[in-house]
Order: sequence, then C-alpha cells, then structure tokens
Amino acid sequence: MSRGQASRRGLLRGLVAAALVVTSCAAPTRAAEPHKLALQISDDDPVKMRAVLDVAANVSRHYSGQGEDAEIVVVAFNGGLDMLLEDRSPVKERLVNFLKSMPNVSFIACGNTLETLAAKEEGRRPPLIKGVSVTQVGVAALMDLAERNWTIVRP
Repeated sequence: MSRGQASRRGLLRGLVAAALVVTSCAAPTRAAEPHKLALQISDDDPVKMRAVLDVAANVSRHYSGQGEDAEIVVVAFNGGLDMLLEDRSPVKERLVNFLKSMPNVSFIACGNTLETLAAKEEGRRPPLIKGVSVTQVGVAALMDLAERNWTIVRP
C-alpha cells in the first residue's frame, strides 16, 4: 500500500471515530417549545368526557417519557360543559385529581354556555369545579389557540 493510501485510510478511520464520538455524546434533542394540545368537549356524554381525560393523560405521559413538555387545555362548551360543573360532572373525581396532579393540563368553560344555563336556572350560574377557568366564547378560544399553532382535537 502506498503512503498516500495509508494516509487516506488513517484519515477516514479518524473521521469515522470522531463521528461516532459526536453521535454518542450528543444531548437528546428537546423541543424548543412545549407541545400544545387543545381538546374540545361539546357533548353531554360521559364516555366522551372520559375519552378527553384519557387523551390528556396519554399525551402528557408520552411527552414526559421523552423528556419533553406538553401543555394541554380542555375547552368545554354546549353539553360538554357538564364535565366542569361542580354539581353534575360525571367525571368530577378524576377531573379534580387532574387539577391536583397534572399542572400542565387546564380546563376552560365557555361563558356563553354558562350564561345560557343561568337563564334556564332563574339567573343562577351553575358552580364550576374549583380550578376551572372561564372564557367568554369557547369556540373562539379554540380558534385563537389554533391560530397560535396549537393542535385541536375532538376525541
């Protein structure tokens, strides 16, 4: 083998070794921003309400397991608002546990739907589960989130 071939082989081996070192030492990639998911619940159906909570938990665990952050918001309007009502939520216990143990998951009630319920109940606005926030228009909140690159899902 000529001196030039030996030199090129040595250089090639060095480059391969350097590439392996760089690849094995590279820090795991992390999203610059958290993943953002908005879940819509607009049906008065306990099965769909449980599905929303299942999706939120699964997505949160998935990204947490990868060392990444995820922000998740559940927006409830129309019949889906029952999910967030103190006196009639069919998923109240689980939702309260979410509020205590999953700070990356938040819940938003539609103010228009609350006003409609208040009108039906002689001006008394139904109480929300503690920790639930209110936006005036639930669908507009989803639109605003979509315009800010949140993924919108209706399980």
